[in-house]
Amino acid sequence: MREVILSVGIDIGTSTTQLVFSKITIENTASGASIPQIRIVGKEIIYKSDIHFTPLTSQIEINGWKVREIVEQEYKKARVEPSQIRTGAVIITGETARKENAAHVLETLSGLAGEFVVATAGPDLEAIIAGKGAGAERISREKGSTVANLDIGGGTTNIAVFKEGQVVDTVSLDIGGRLIKFKANSSEVGYIAPKISKIATELGLQLQEGTKIPYGNIEKITDRMTEILEEAMGIKEPTPLLTTMFIGKNMKTAVPIEYITFSGGVADAIYESERDNLFKYGDIGIVLGNSIKKSKLMSNFKILRPEETIRATVVGAGSHTVEISGSTITYAENVLPLKNIPILKMSSQEEALLENVFAGKIKEKIRWFGIDDSMQQVALAIKGVKNPSFQKVQEIAKSIVQGMSDVIELYPLIVIVENDMAKVLGQTLQKQLSYKKDVVCIDSVEVDNGDYIDIGKPLANGRVVPVAIKTLIFNA
Repeated sequence: MREVILSVGIDIGTSTTQLVFSKITIENTASGASIPQIRIVGKEIIYKSDIHFTPLTSQIEINGWKVREIVEQEYKKARVEPSQIRTGAVIITGETARKENAAHVLETLSGLAGEFVVATAGPDLEAIIAGKGAGAERISREKGSTVANLDIGGGTTNIAVFKEGQVVDTVSLDIGGRLIKFKANSSEVGYIAPKISKIATELGLQLQEGTKIPYGNIEKITDRMTEILEEAMGIKEPTPLLTTMFIGKNMKTAVPIEYITFSGGVADAIYESERDNLFKYGDIGIVLGNSIKKSKLMSNFKILRPEETIRATVVGAGSHTVEISGSTITYAENVLPLKNIPILKMSSQEEALLENVFAGKIKEKIRWFGIDDSMQQVALAIKGVKNPSFQKVQEIAKSIVQGMSDVIELYPLIVIVENDMAKVLGQTLQKQLSYKKDVVCIDSVEVDNGDYIDIGKPLANGRVVPVAIKTLIFNA
């Protein structure tokens, strides 16, 4: 069996909105006598849209209909009919995810074509998506090293740290190229973000909407923004302003970082020289890029150019694979099918921690998926243990129940295991939950952070379930 499907990724960011169309080739790679194993065997980006400024009706509201017009226009230019799309992703990222009507915009676009993954990406998840789309994850795996990707967009900087292909930390800051915007063909400030006003105040600068700002003062502000990034990366002593600029948690990793990559709109200003028209986009993005270019970030780490810069997030959206689970599984049939469930993948090192510590790590990472203090349904993914003892299964189950407690209160418990132990683990989870909560535990499926999973109704007399992994597509 060989099939080619068409996928679309749509990214609505603080600064830009863009699309990517991809062809995904799937094939049954198992032998004739085996349970089918249908996997991605080829992927090709066939169309990259123009890069559009994200249309806003105000500083707090996205113009949903204008966004839809952009998407429809790009479908026509790509000569793609909505009915041709088999899968895809619509992601709202950056400051745009905090706009008041973001959920409404997603609803409007999700009906445009196919079975979309529809998600407002929180800052941690966005950092992972951008880091993978930029290629930082692949670089860390291939070099056996630690790589940090700094995705610097219009409203936020999202940092993801990858060690040997695994996410070990994420952090986000209110540092971006469109946090000061100017009126057309003018140095008059049209918008300044509240946190940037705090930087200006610290520098003793009077800066407010409607006033003109000399270039020297703009550079002082972008230099200070860059110093805050240096503080976040641990190469400069932290100042109180660093805590102010963090969105949520601080950087925690103690792993030495060897390489860094930059993605997002500001990245092009870091890797390319732009001297003639520093304000051609009506913001401070190019000046911020120039400040970073002369900073200690460039000398304290080995700098690599990523596969994608401004398109890192959108290239990270829209791949699709289908697999068949293992045949030793546990599931509550009444909750199937499940669609578009985001994956939380724990590392092997985390799984090896003591029971309570592992539970704490799960609980901490669950916060990646929180949006506006609400919890969405999440599937926990672990490697598991080959031929585990009875005691080990009990310990793993107890850690999962404790760590996933916030999710279990609202949704069925979904656990994805690589090793063949889902039946015994699932039955143990059911028992520890006193058979009062629905449990779906499947194995022989490999997933990663940033993936979404669909679990279909049972096949083969209930022995297996079909699994669709809507994963991220990158330029390999």
